[in-house]
Amino acid sequence: MKKHLLTILLLCTCIAFGFAQTKVITGKVTDQKDGSPIPGASVTVKGSSIGTQTDINGGYKLTVPETAKVLNFKFLGYLSLDVAIKGTTVNAQLTTDSKILNEVVVVGYGTQSKRSLTGSVSKIKGGDIENIPVPSLESAIQGRSPGVYIQAQNGKLGQGIQVRIRGASSVSAGNQPLYVVDGLPITVDDFSSNGASTNPLVDLNQNDIESIDILKDASAAAIYGSRASNGVVLVTTKKGKAGATKITYNQYYGFSKPTGEREFLNAQQYVTLLREAGKAGGYSTATIEGRLLRYSAGNDDYKTYKVNTDWQQQIIQHAPVQNYNLVFSGGTEKTKFYISGTYNDQKGWILKNQINQYSLRTNIENQANSWLTIGANLSVSRTVNHRLDNDNAFSTPEQIVALAPITPVIDPRTGLLSGALDPATGNPNGNFPTYFNPLLNSESSYFITTDYRNLGNVFGEIKLVPSLTFRTEVGMDILNSTEDNYSGSLTLRNSGTSNGVGFNSSVTSLNFNTNNFFHFLKDLGKSSIDAVGGMTYQRQQNDLNSINGQQFPSDAYKKLNSAADITGAASNSTAYSLLSYFARANYKFDDKYLLTLSGRVDGSSRFGDSHRYGFFPAGSVGWVISQEGFMKNQKLVSDLKLRASYGITGNSEIGNFPSRGLFSAFGYAGVAGARPTQLPNPDLKWETTATSNLGVDVGFFNGRLSGSFEVYLKKTKDLLLNVQVPATSGFTTITQNLGKLQNKGLEIQIDSKNLVGKVTWSTSFNLSFNKNKINDLKGQVLLGGGDQVNRAIEGQPLGIFYAPEFAGADPSNGDALYYKNTDLGNGKRDRTKTSDYNEAVPVVVGDPNPKYIAGLNNSVSYMGFDLSFLLQQVHGNKIYNGGGQYMSVGFNNGFDNQTVDQLQSWKKAGQITNVPEARLFGGNGISPSSRFLDDGSYVRLKNVILGYNFPKALLSKIKLSSLRVYAQATNLLTWTKYKGWDPELNSDAFSGNITQGYDFYAAPQAKTITFGINVGF
Repeated sequence: MKKHLLTILLLCTCIAFGFAQTKVITGKVTDQKDGSPIPGASVTVKGSSIGTQTDINGGYKLTVPETAKVLNFKFLGYLSLDVAIKGTTVNAQLTTDSKILNEVVVVGYGTQSKRSLTGSVSKIKGGDIENIPVPSLESAIQGRSPGVYIQAQNGKLGQGIQVRIRGASSVSAGNQPLYVVDGLPITVDDFSSNGASTNPLVDLNQNDIESIDILKDASAAAIYGSRASNGVVLVTTKKGKAGATKITYNQYYGFSKPTGEREFLNAQQYVTLLREAGKAGGYSTATIEGRLLRYSAGNDDYKTYKVNTDWQQQIIQHAPVQNYNLVFSGGTEKTKFYISGTYNDQKGWILKNQINQYSLRTNIENQANSWLTIGANLSVSRTVNHRLDNDNAFSTPEQIVALAPITPVIDPRTGLLSGALDPATGNPNGNFPTYFNPLLNSESSYFITTDYRNLGNVFGEIKLVPSLTFRTEVGMDILNSTEDNYSGSLTLRNSGTSNGVGFNSSVTSLNFNTNNFFHFLKDLGKSSIDAVGGMTYQRQQNDLNSINGQQFPSDAYKKLNSAADITGAASNSTAYSLLSYFARANYKFDDKYLLTLSGRVDGSSRFGDSHRYGFFPAGSVGWVISQEGFMKNQKLVSDLKLRASYGITGNSEIGNFPSRGLFSAFGYAGVAGARPTQLPNPDLKWETTATSNLGVDVGFFNGRLSGSFEVYLKKTKDLLLNVQVPATSGFTTITQNLGKLQNKGLEIQIDSKNLVGKVTWSTSFNLSFNKNKINDLKGQVLLGGGDQVNRAIEGQPLGIFYAPEFAGADPSNGDALYYKNTDLGNGKRDRTKTSDYNEAVPVVVGDPNPKYIAGLNNSVSYMGFDLSFLLQQVHGNKIYNGGGQYMSVGFNNGFDNQTVDQLQSWKKAGQITNVPEARLFGGNGISPSSRFLDDGSYVRLKNVILGYNFPKALLSKIKLSSLRVYAQATNLLTWTKYKGWDPELNSDAFSGNITQGYDFYAAPQAKTITFGINVGF
């Protein structure tokens, strides 16, 4: 009996053991479209509660019963998928669900699905900006995102570009956004020495960009704390994907020309108007004829208008554009790589302006084992920029328009460029032509900036448990920039040095950054938590050396070791550091209710001992209404989400030592010493911006039509200002936290799929309104550069134009008239006119800030053909033509050639005109006023692409995976009422937060047409 009982017991144990047998399934969940991993996807045994979530790399490991047959895969924004279990490896490729918002966006230290997003983030895909022939990525994204206002200084290659995200948040501190490339905050400092800023983003190759995500509100950006008030631009570069190695070759070639030209007086008009102006100005006929004789190279050709030089055309050069890009990408499930090499050579349409660039990028990732992933994102580049002098220099090419049209390009007396040689002295001519001839600069000088840049980071990611990972990153941005400038003997009239002058500088910027953070991702039934927390440390050091010399043996010697007189040298070093702790938690319940909390503590060496650290919190909520039960039975609205956020961000973009008392070394009578140069302020702290944001995301007809609508309010306080102090203190200013300003606005984004099927047609439209206002400056009025017509004034937008109001010409005598605008009280002003400029009270006459900006992008495709175009609009802003006091005043300020509108100048009593009488050196209407203010609104056909993709059936026969040919145009057409060269400008010699919309011989943007080919192997 015992023997039978033992047998029965063993049999029952075996049966129980059999029922309890399990097996381990592993696999990876990826996006069906591009193969990218999907972290946080739900993996369950169908019909049971057994399940897990994928890790940060999309991988999973799940123990299942031996009897399990099917795994179910789910992720928000994707269609649910069932996959039969065959073996121990089960991979899944999920397809996006067009019915819901499903795009994945990059946020600080992680990613989120757009469906789960509660902050304000705009995404631009790398494919949308590939092969666009512009020097840097900001120009490529212009008009593609609501709330992002991008404005180039001028058409010179490599110049600085102004980017404002939801308006300017500061008066004196930086207003540019923070740029982060693959998790590394990069250097965007301007190291230029010629008065015109350069653009460090030129060193980034936009063909290597996978996506650009722009964090606009505090909920999205506060995790970057003290540097996030101006928004954050996250750049993600391309990575390799598992599969066969892909080889892609891209090439385009084209040419550029200016988008606009101005019309100036021809020879006959110049001579006629100058004679009239000379007579009205009280000059004798002999004096005027003598001056005309001089400008006509000492002969009488001016009397017959034989010479009629269009000087504007002399600075336009043949401007070819070429770009070559070769990419290798691929790998295995364990190791993926992306290698890209690019050569870019772009000649500007302006004489002697050119950029030449080589770049190489290598991104690699390796899953060393089941718990460790390592990788690196590295790029190196060499950029050579043949630059030009700033807009305020006689040698800048655009100032050539001041020369008289009766002056020949080649002086017949010497056979050389006009101004190159005075026949009487043998030296460069000092009084011919009218001013220094910029063509002499192109003959006898150069200004070359060469950048070597190493940018990249290495990382390691450890899976501690299935729901928790730890990532560490170490990155470096090393920029070596040298400037080499030589101006030869022909430039004597401009440089003031008879035998040449030279300059050389070298800057090394070392930007070190490390990020170390945990990432927690857990599905708790109807709830899910996605949290990140850690620390980051950054230190940047800039070292500068420069030297000046003059008196060279001849123009054959251009390096400073040949200079007989070393006139100056400088060497300095500066550094700052930032230590930060950050955390963010995203909570989601039932795929309907969303909550995000974040915070960052920053400690900066830039601020005083009393306020070294700052705390920047943010919170946001979201409600996915379309997931509610009462929305299930209707088919009109496929997606609907409400979201709201509030948070505080900071601005630390000032010098490295404004809180400290500084001393400077000097020498007197051969004795070294030191003197105080800056007052200390131990209480100096960050500017802080509190941002409120309300948004609605909506989709109709299963995603065929979708939109996003947002309103926001940004309030900035504790502005970092240079406040005036009594001169008796021995100082002029001290940096303090003083003042407030705000920005409020509305953003609209609408996307539609107009046609689907054989013919596809999609449209994307964005519209943004922003109103800027300075609320408090403690009574100060801060002046801009140039003519100081830009001001910072309480109650007004930043950079408002403030000047006497021009009232036209006096019909009785041709005098320039102005409105007195004396304050009469009760909100009224005296509108009587006066010819006495000093009697006219300056008032607000215009705003350089646009009322709204917009972009419209259309894409159509059919049978391999595709056509897309992007329209960009800026409306409601004013532009002040600072050069107008010379070129548009009827010779009242000198002999500069005039714009053709001066032919309408007053000539007889009773004549009604807005153009005062032309009086040589009469000063009639030349002072700063609204006379030189114009409407700066414009609509620009920013980009047009027509392409053809060859069919796969044909390509398979010639062993190609893809082949595309295309034609592309950038800045093809511009519609504007602005009288100047280009409405998109801000003179590079007078740029700044306050000086906006100021035109001073700013060269127009380039219109570029290219033809390209993309080949995949």
